[in-house]
This record gives sequence, C-alpha cells and structure tokens, in this order.
Amino acid sequence: MFFLAQFLIFAQKLKKMKSLLFVFCIIACSSFGQEVKDAKSQGILDKLSLKMKGLKSFYIEYSSTTKNASTGVNTPSTGKGWVKDNKFYASYGDNTIVSNGLKQWTIVKSEKTVYVSDVNASDSDAINPKKLLTVWETGFKNKYEKEETLNSETVHVINLYPKVPAKADYHTIILYISKAKNEMKKVILKSKDGTVVTYLLTKFTTNEIIEDAKFVFDIKKYPGYKTVTD
Repeated sequence: MFFLAQFLIFAQKLKKMKSLLFVFCIIACSSFGQEVKDAKSQGILDKLSLKMKGLKSFYIEYSSTTKNASTGVNTPSTGKGWVKDNKFYASYGDNTIVSNGLKQWTIVKSEKTVYVSDVNASDSDAINPKKLLTVWETGFKNKYEKEETLNSETVHVINLYPKVPAKADYHTIILYISKAKNEMKKVILKSKDGTVVTYLLTKFTTNEIIEDAKFVFDIKKYPGYKTVTD
C-alpha cells in the first residue's frame, strides 16, 4: 500500500509537470511565432527603406478620406507630391506645403494664410510625402498581420504602434505594401480622437527630373495672403 501511494503521488506530480510544460510550450511557441512575424515585417520595411533612400526623386498621386464617426466627419480629398532629396512640394485638396529642406511653408487657401516654420518643428506633418512613405523608420514598433489582395495585387499588411504612446497622435498606423513591387500602396492613420485618415496611392514614379524651383516659395503668387511664423 505504501508503494502504491508513493506511485500515485509521483503520477500526480508528473501529471502537473506535464500540464505546466504544455502551458510553457504554448507560451514559448506563441512568443517565438510573434518574433518571427516581427522579423518578417522588419525585413519588409528595411527593404522598402533601402529602396526609398536610393531614389533621387519621386512623384506620387493619392486619394484620401478623413472619417470620424463621433463628429460625423467624412471628407474625401486628393493630393500630389514631388520629392527631391530632403525637399518636397505637396498639394492636399486646397492646401499646399512647400519645403526647401530648411523652411516649410503651409498655404491654407480657406484662411488666405501662409504658415512658416522650421522643418524640424513641423516634421510630424503626415502630408509630407516622404515621411508618409517612410513613417515606420522612427518611433514605432511593427507587427506583421497578413497578406491580402488590394486592387488585384497581393500586399503585406503591417501594423505600426508608437513606442511612446503618450507622445504620439496616432495609436495605430496600418501599411499596405506591394509584395511584387516593394512599394507602398495604402496607409491608414488611426488617431486617438477617433479620426481615421486613409491614403490610397494611385500613382508612383521614381527618379523624375524635378527642377529646384519647384521647392521655392514665392509670396508674390499669393496676393492678399498673410504670413504667420511659428
């Protein structure tokens, strides 16, 4: 009877150990699986970053929609962007942003106002086409979600999350990257106030000849506009 009791105790302990081992394996496998996914997303983003950095210039056209269910906002718009080195010119609906790499001029037609700021101070503007297409490079963690089809093209879907949420305007950014072309196709920005901005890239051409004059702001072209300097 003594040996039988000891055996039953040992069997019970072994059963508990197997249960704990099983739980540990699930946790370990899940963690390893997530690391593999994150490595996959980082590899895709690194490849796209390398491509973007190798471009002398590029031009994009995009459509966008800004929605907020609580405020009833549902605003469609279109835009264009020219980028050369660290300079860019972007139009977004009736608004225009011109940057020569040092200064940035934001022209708001509805206000007849030009806002002037240093590039570093205004670096968070999502309308900056170069930043929009390389948003993952600083301040975000990434997670690979899945592959899906977008406009008959297979794309990688990758989520970005701010490393310091308290300092970020967005809680999630979703990237859709062409698997075959290694190009950004769609970006969704989800802000903390419930606003969701979706950018859909409709045209992307690289290494175009863009004259430097494109990035020179001329106040004479905007008669009656006031200038506000940050």
